[in-house]
Amino acid sequence: MKDFGPTQDLAQRAKVFALDIIRLSAQLPKTSESRVLRQQIIRSGTSVAANYRAVCRARSRAEFIAKLGTVVEEADETMFWLELLIESGIAQENKTKVLLQEAKELLAIFSTSRRTAKSGKHSTDR
Repeated sequence: MKDFGPTQDLAQRAKVFALDIIRLSAQLPKTSESRVLRQQIIRSGTSVAANYRAVCRARSRAEFIAKLGTVVEEADETMFWLELLIESGIAQENKTKVLLQEAKELLAIFSTSRRTAKSGKHSTDR
């Protein structure tokens, strides 16, 4: 693996997160408001995993950083939709809060990875 490459464990974690988002969306009520939020959260939540997969295939540090930036944006957007689902009362708060916590953790990991890659530091530099 390249020195700027991610781990497969994180790719799997992002995929599980996407699957959990899909499962949550299937449980949302069948209202017009829910439909809009469902479409948004499915798009952004699954995009986290899909774009992280692209990060794993980056051919250069610059491409890695750029693609990781997209993952960070999608994770943050997914947090927004989860917050809306909770605050609007559309989704069950207990299940949605678990996903919101996972989104926060993933966002922190991806943001840190991007900052580290941008700084030029490697895990072997420690």
